[in-house]
Parts: sequence; structure tokens; C-alpha cells
Amino acid sequence: MAKTRFAPDRGLTSRMVLVMFLIGLLAVAFIAALVAFVPTQSLPIVLVFAALILGAQFFFSDKIATFAMGAKEVSREQEPALHATVERLCALANMPKPRIAVAETSVPNAFATGRNPNNAVICVTRGLYRSQLSQEELDGVLAHELSHVAHRDVMVITIASFLGILAGIVARMAFWFGLGGDRRDNQDDGVPIQLIIMLFSIATYAISFLLVRALSRYRELAADRAGAQLTGNPLALATALQKITGDMGKIPQQDLRAAEPFNAFYFAPAFSSKESLMAVLATHPSTEKRVEELIKIGHELGQDFGQIGR
Repeated sequence: MAKTRFAPDRGLTSRMVLVMFLIGLLAVAFIAALVAFVPTQSLPIVLVFAALILGAQFFFSDKIATFAMGAKEVSREQEPALHATVERLCALANMPKPRIAVAETSVPNAFATGRNPNNAVICVTRGLYRSQLSQEELDGVLAHELSHVAHRDVMVITIASFLGILAGIVARMAFWFGLGGDRRDNQDDGVPIQLIIMLFSIATYAISFLLVRALSRYRELAADRAGAQLTGNPLALATALQKITGDMGKIPQQDLRAAEPFNAFYFAPAFSSKESLMAVLATHPSTEKRVEELIKIGHELGQDFGQIGR
């Protein structure tokens, strides 16, 4: 397939590469610890079980995400305007058109899923239609999501998350099934191997979690930049982000809580409380940070953002 026309961001790319490198180092340390402490007969079971989970996420991420959201694929006859918009943007980006789905939820949002451009789905919610976005703003939102598809962000995050999944499985097995048994390190009065496995797994999970969240925030900024440069209208993307974030405050709390597990997929996260916006744990940068970056892109393109946010 020809290279897409989504503009790369070398600064963000270098940061994402650094995060992936750190995850790789952590993985090497964790695997070494597993080999050292986990009984030989148990290690293949752990790795096979984790690999099955990774494979399911990798190959069926589109089906899992749309099913969990209750989204249904829609034909051109059902949603002609949406199909036309996505087709136009895909032609502009020089990429295959993904399948299109609609989720019947009042939360105004959109997300992309699928391991590569040939297996991707772009989903918008009914709530997004009620956000009164202009065509230019909707273009910006969909261009952002198409950037995720073109850059294979779902695949990247799935692979990056594997270490955390593996560490979580090992910690649970050590707790529930006594992985490591009653052995102790070196001497009878040493620390139980089971406790060492649990603590090392928990630490690995926590560090991996933070690194993956940082990677997720970087990919959101990269998708904002790529989408804004593709449409040539960062102002429209910024105002769309502000409208969607503002409309979140009008959504019932139970709907926002139901949507929170899917925040990593969304264009803008659905938070049910201010406390959820802890920067280090968030899947997305703050709205203010994203708008600030879009303003910089506008200045690079010689555009006036004087009226934004007023």
C-alpha cells in the first residue's frame, strides 16, 4: 500500500520510541525474573495463556470494541453523509476506507479500532450528531481517528500492553494458585518465592501501566497534529474538541461511568468526575493541552486563532 499523506511528527515519534524502548527493557527484566523464579513446568502455561489473550486482542480488537460499545456497522444507504465524509478524507489521506459503525449512546464521541488499515472500523456515537458540529469540525474529528488507523495505533498499544497483561496474570496466579510454591530464596529463612513473584509482577504491572498511558497520550497528540494538517484546519479540530468536552457535562453520570472503560479508544475521554483527570494516569492529554498544541499548528500554517475559546 502507498504511504499515507498523514504528516509525521518527529518529536512525538521520538518520545513514543523512547517509551517503547523502556517497555522493552522492562519486559526483558520481567522475563528474566520469570525464568529465574517461576517453576519450569508452570512457565509455559503462563506464557501460552498470555499469548492467547494478546492474540485475541490483536486479531479481534475491532469486533471486541464494537461489540462492547453496542455499535453496529452501517451501510452507505443507512448513513450516506457519514460514508461520504470518510471516503473524502480517505482519498485525501491516500488510505483504504475503513468500515463504519454507529453506537447508540448519548456520549458524544468517536473512536477507531482494528489492527491495520485493512481491518479497521471507525465508529461514531449518536451523541456526536447532537453536538452540533459543523462539517469542518466533523472532518477534524474523523481525520483524527483515521490517523490512528493509518499509524496502526491500536496495534502499537496492544503490543505495548502485553507486558502489563502478562504481569497481571503472573501476579494473580501467584496469589490464587501459589505460583512458586513454598520455596524460598537461597535459605530456609529467606523470602518466599511466591511473594517475590507477586511483588515483582505488581511492580512491573504498575510501571508498564504508566508507560502505556504516556504512550497513549503521545499518540493522541500525534493524531491531533496529523488530522489537523490533513484537513488544513486545526481551528475546526480545536473547537470540535471543546464542544465535545463541554457536552460531556450534560451527559448523565451513569452514562459517563459506563463509557469510561473505553476512554483509550475515544476522541475525547468520558470522565464522570474531576478526580479522573489525574494527568499521569490519563489516556488522553487535557483538553487545554490539546487545544494549545492545535493553536501552535495553526500558527505554523499562518492561521489566526484569536477567537478560539471566546
